[in-house]
Amino acid sequence: MKHARLALALLGATTLAVPAFAGDWFPYPAEEVTPAFSTDGTSAPISYEALPKADKPWNICVAFPHMKDAYWLGVDYGVTEEAKRAGVKLNVVEAGGYTELAKQISQIEDCVAGGAQAVIIGAISYDGLNAVVKETAAKGVPVIDVVNGMSSPDISAKSLVSFWTMGHETGKYLAEKHPAGSPEVTVGWFPGPAGAGWVEAANTGFMEAVKGSAVKVLEPRYGDTGKEAQLKLVEDVLQANPEVNYIAGTAVTAEAAQGLLRERGLTDKVGLLAFYLTPGVYSGIQRGFIEAAPADSMVIQGRIAVDQAVRILEGKPYVKHVGPKIFVITKDNLSKTPREAVLPPEGFQPVFSVN
Repeated sequence: MKHARLALALLGATTLAVPAFAGDWFPYPAEEVTPAFSTDGTSAPISYEALPKADKPWNICVAFPHMKDAYWLGVDYGVTEEAKRAGVKLNVVEAGGYTELAKQISQIEDCVAGGAQAVIIGAISYDGLNAVVKETAAKGVPVIDVVNGMSSPDISAKSLVSFWTMGHETGKYLAEKHPAGSPEVTVGWFPGPAGAGWVEAANTGFMEAVKGSAVKVLEPRYGDTGKEAQLKLVEDVLQANPEVNYIAGTAVTAEAAQGLLRERGLTDKVGLLAFYLTPGVYSGIQRGFIEAAPADSMVIQGRIAVDQAVRILEGKPYVKHVGPKIFVITKDNLSKTPREAVLPPEGFQPVFSVN
């Protein structure tokens, strides 16, 4: 199979070249953070290359917060496809939601007891898994932090983007559209479940980006990223603040709000933005219901985490703290953005094990 290239147009006329086929996903445009694991480190562009194959069929366990939305399905697609490509064994567990910290901890303990040689964690809590990570690392089992972020000093690698940047890009989009001196606009802001590292980071980035603009942000409404929970929060905000001009927040928020705004005849009055991309957000942008969303290539984050695990187990050089390059998708550049570069295939169902 030839390594075909597809041009990926970014805002600001930057071009990103990515491989066209799932099996040939690298080299992929990425950002390395130095010093690794620092919250205020420097990002530098790199071209990420994975190993052609693993030397052994290593046993890797992956713990996700849940599989309730298309975002985590995308990460699941990434880790399972990469396990198949590399030739390793992989098991996926999911805790059922952001309230299930105790369950995630016991799932990680069970993974290690069951013989996992490396553990990849999409963390429910930024600080709440530190004890189990310490125990796991002490047993010689490397821990890779994927997507959400953890504060533990005992992890071996991070495969994630800066959710501060994701939030900031979303806020910047609004601030540029409504600069200081233009008429004030009111935004209902829904950053996700309180206490999760990615949520706090996105919230900070978003708030910093709109500072000094004509964008007035209402008190953030935190909540689980289940559709019903987000829909209820949006309904409450619209009820209490009929003057709202924009709803911005998680992908689930934007997806859930589309139908609600249509029902209430508000699609022309209230703009929708998400601070990350899912298939629902992608089609919402396509159909003109959602204005914009930064893409963090969650499939690639999953793939990189598996490659990091294999490299660590094989004692090979690896990038400690890395994530795909972020870019904003709008209706203007959507047609130049190949879907397979940023999302799982349509109709993808969860995969829990690769043998």
